[in-house]
Amino acid sequence: MADFLIRALLGGVGVAIIAGPLGAFVVWRRMAYFGDTLAHAALLGISLGILVDIDLNLAVIVCCVLISLLLVSLQRRRIIATDTLLGIMAHSSLSLGLVTLSFLPEVRVDLMGYLFGDLLAVSQNDLIWIYAGGILVLGLLIKLWNPLLAITIDEELAQVEGVPVAQVRLALMLLVGIVIAVAMKIIGVLLITSLLIIPAAASRRLSDTPEKMAVLASVIGVTAVCLGLSASYFWDTPAGPSVVVCAAVLFLLIHIVPLPSRRPSL
Repeated sequence: MADFLIRALLGGVGVAIIAGPLGAFVVWRRMAYFGDTLAHAALLGISLGILVDIDLNLAVIVCCVLISLLLVSLQRRRIIATDTLLGIMAHSSLSLGLVTLSFLPEVRVDLMGYLFGDLLAVSQNDLIWIYAGGILVLGLLIKLWNPLLAITIDEELAQVEGVPVAQVRLALMLLVGIVIAVAMKIIGVLLITSLLIIPAAASRRLSDTPEKMAVLASVIGVTAVCLGLSASYFWDTPAGPSVVVCAAVLFLLIHIVPLPSRRPSL
């Protein structure tokens, strides 16, 4: 296999492994639109990173963290409904990123690669960011697993039991932001949320415990990456969208094939 294919496979598998369990919480807590908002904000991070000449992965992480903190602050003020606020922030950050790029005519930017991903262009530096970020996210997720489950089931009951609900909720938002930042090169800012949602939604039908759903979400995500890369190699299709299409096909197959009835995980 060519080196770029091996790097693409390692990068895709790394992202799928960390996106699986985190995607389970995104599905359980109905945070899909929040994921889209951070994904759109990633392009603003890219623009600012180019503008101030810093590592783009670091710029995207910082931008996603700041957007998460801003969202939490605005939610506490209860100015408008959360879904309306997310819509405003998503499209405003994406547009601001595009406007910022227009002020950098001397800089050539592969905008399509950032929007839709360029899995075959993953470098060794990207792999370091993916696996370093993945280890950090998985470590924090394991540590926060029980508090996250508690606030997902019932926030008021969790608060009575002494769980710091606001801090745990913010930690989850920041973890989503980190995953979106490291996955940006793999799947693109417009398709990142699909890799968080589709494998987790597919694994829900196969699981009867939260832990099983998290593990199966990673397995389904890794399978989608392998199938998508194979399709891209043999049929010369774009790698990122091919991964998403394969994940969607797996979701349909899992929900079409008759299975013994199970109690849903959450």
